Amino acid sequence: MYRGGSSYASGSRSATRRHVDYGRTYVVRPKGRHRATIVWLHGLGDNGASWYQLLETLPLPNIKWICPTAPTRPVALFGGFPCTAWFDVADPSQDGPDDADGLEASAAHIANLLSSEPADVKLGIGGFSMGAATALYSASCFAHGRYGNGGRYPINLSAVVGLSGWLPCSRSLKTKVESSQEAARRAASLPLLLCHGTGDGVVPYKQGERSAETLRMSGFRNLTFKAYNGLEHYTIPEEMDAVSKWLTARLRLDGSRA
Repeated sequence: MYRGGSSYASGSRSATRRHVDYGRTYVVRPKGRHRATIVWLHGLGDNGASWYQLLETLPLPNIKWICPTAPTRPVALFGGFPCTAWFDVADPSQDGPDDADGLEASAAHIANLLSSEPADVKLGIGGFSMGAATALYSASCFAHGRYGNGGRYPINLSAVVGLSGWLPCSRSLKTKVESSQEAARRAASLPLLLCHGTGDGVVPYKQGERSAETLRMSGFRNLTFKAYNGLEHYTIPEEMDAVSKWLTARLRLDGSRA
């Protein structure tokens, strides 16, 4: 476990660099041969510990999980009350205003966490709710090959998972993917799994469905969307079992226990 800080510059040329203090990061070591590393992002107001406890129980012995804790910041959704958040949010939907600076800083922090992994290990990002939104933003940076501020995105992603989340910065996504043949190729080849409960009262199911459709229309063709009837804003064993099977198949982890 360790604490980390990150400095970043926003897309504005006149913006000053700011320092962001991240909370404690928890790591689940692979029980078998290390084949993949996935950064898993918690939801609004949560921390890395709760997902660490769940992820270490999954039947995925070849995956190393990195579970960071978001910075504590004022959140517009809560009237400015501070809590752990990957970015500021006023409305958890595709239609809400986007905190580009906050998303950028978190995407850079996640990329930094993955940057020292061995070259032969596949890399992925997953998350729940706001963590899922941040994972999907990272997927858009990977496809474009750049952060929103123009800096090069350094990580080669092999899988992205989003549970009960939404797609931020959706308005510019299609343009970014269509900016080059290489961006279109990366978007089309990146495996994405989105899961959402039909009874979700925090991030409505229709937002998850719309996000999946926007991603598909923007060129992310390798996308699986799973609906869970009556599920509210939490995860259940059936859903995590689907995540485990999907990751095993997409990352080709079958028979890799040794």
